[in-house]
Amino acid sequence: MNNKIWLSSPHMGGTEMKYIQDAFDENWIAPLGPNVNGLEKDLETYLGKEVHVAALSSGTAALHLALILLDIKPGDFVICQSLTFSASANPIIYVGAVPVFVDSEKETWNLCPNAVEDAIKFGISKGKKPKAIITVSLYGMPHKVEEIAEIAARYEIPIIEDSAEALGSTYKNQKCGTFGDLSVISFNGNKIITTSGGGALVVKNQEFKNKAVFLSTQAKDDAPHYEHTNIGYNYRMSNICAGIGRGQMEVLELRVQQRRQNHLFYKELFKHDPRFILHTEPDSDYFSNHWLNLIYVEPGKDYDRETLRQKFLTHNIETRPIWKPMHLQPIFKGSHYFGGDLAERLFQNGLCLPSGSNMTENDFQRITSTYEELEYLD
Repeated sequence: MNNKIWLSSPHMGGTEMKYIQDAFDENWIAPLGPNVNGLEKDLETYLGKEVHVAALSSGTAALHLALILLDIKPGDFVICQSLTFSASANPIIYVGAVPVFVDSEKETWNLCPNAVEDAIKFGISKGKKPKAIITVSLYGMPHKVEEIAEIAARYEIPIIEDSAEALGSTYKNQKCGTFGDLSVISFNGNKIITTSGGGALVVKNQEFKNKAVFLSTQAKDDAPHYEHTNIGYNYRMSNICAGIGRGQMEVLELRVQQRRQNHLFYKELFKHDPRFILHTEPDSDYFSNHWLNLIYVEPGKDYDRETLRQKFLTHNIETRPIWKPMHLQPIFKGSHYFGGDLAERLFQNGLCLPSGSNMTENDFQRITSTYEELEYLD
């Protein structure tokens, strides 16, 4: 059996151990230290736009704190893209708020502006104007930034930008992770760069960062003893994990380049086959890191998405269906939903393809050979 080709595996750059060794040499093993401060500065420099960054234990923790910082209360409505991973929606439940899910649009597969406005009008009609909009840049593809921002501004609703999958992507040359009133990044093990486990909250003012750091370190008041007037969380990134992140930041641009090269490989592979539509940028305003490459499989008489997935599986190649929409998940049964059935169709017919930055020529050859076995289905 050939070695497994993974969907997206960690890819070290080679300098991570230097930062980790420094932490050991200086005995900075606690969940604070120079690497944490350094990673935050690295990210602030990379993102630009005078943002402030708090390094945290996960992207989910960052999203949870974003909702808290916006003072989202039990019963408040929060709009969220339905076609996403559950981590985009679960923190809404953490704070006792009510998720209002919306459909995708066909160009970026992200938040549909028309559905967003319908959801806002619904909330207003119930006397509960939504308190936040969670945007998602799905699999690295930037969302319709300007259209969503215009709606949010018109109704005076803050945006939480979930860029967990979109570090390195841009819209009109501005980095994803800088478009929200608050933004979220993930460094999970399968992301474009990783800290093993970790994430970051990106904010526009120092006060928000200070409060995020305070809450993420158990909300310890300034006193010689442990005094608490707020509920806190153990959400701060460790100095060791941050050391991995500092080394990974050195190769971020290379990782983006490598993933985009993967996209060109798939573009060439499927260019003459109308059965498989590769998801790509709608125009030059959009620049995706192509964290994962996606295809929409036009169902035919003798094949569908599962035909392709099972064929890859027999060759020990990992592929995976696109996220199952949140409004179809058992845990969110009965939730409000606005839009059509695009998210559902993308889930039924969409497939994520191996996209790691450490894929080899042999991997590409195996993927090509496996795909060519489907030719008899024409």
